[in-house]
Amino acid sequence: MEPTYQGAVRSRRIGLVEDHESVALGLASMLAPEPDLELIITAGTVAELLSAAPELDLVVLDLRLADGSAPEDNVRTLRDSGHEVLVFTGADNPFLVRAAARAGVLGVVRKSEDVQTVVSAVRAAASGEQVVTTDWAAAIDGDPQLRDVGLSPRQQEVLTLYASGEKASRVARMTGLSEQTVNDYLGRIRQKYADAGRPAPTKTDLYKRAVEDGWLPVPERNPRA
Repeated sequence: MEPTYQGAVRSRRIGLVEDHESVALGLASMLAPEPDLELIITAGTVAELLSAAPELDLVVLDLRLADGSAPEDNVRTLRDSGHEVLVFTGADNPFLVRAAARAGVLGVVRKSEDVQTVVSAVRAAASGEQVVTTDWAAAIDGDPQLRDVGLSPRQQEVLTLYASGEKASRVARMTGLSEQTVNDYLGRIRQKYADAGRPAPTKTDLYKRAVEDGWLPVPERNPRA
């Protein structure tokens, strides 16, 4: 049972990591009428939030931040600091959601959900409860059409640099590897994708796979397209 004072339930302290002001204002507006939920800090990055050293019951986290940080790294950093995490996302990239899910978030809720759904999700997560949604289930189960190929951290680094447009010689200089080693890595990466039924014979294909798996950001859509 929650501790009370004169019949009032203790307010849950919420932090938000979100770099879009309109979204931050929207969540603040949703939570403002709720006496048991208090949004006490909003930050653009995880590092900014943690530098303020707030005492929080929950951190609500956007997956795609302007600093380019990886979702799973952000979740692990927050959890290592003692904070539970609820993902608040547009859910435009299922692999980013999966990466966060693997890192141990309490749940996933879309920004497009109605106010009551978002508030209920925040309330449940702030109480330490799992927030079970369709997106959460999909993140846990994974997409059978896009199998995880199990790249090592070094392979992920090589893929990210090469697929973003760098030549193998440049990747070698940036990583401290020999050019031959970089080419060997790329061969192994291509083989792993082929074995998973997701062939990537060209550099363009590797770029597509890197975007699908969340190693590179989804290209911004042309608003006039």
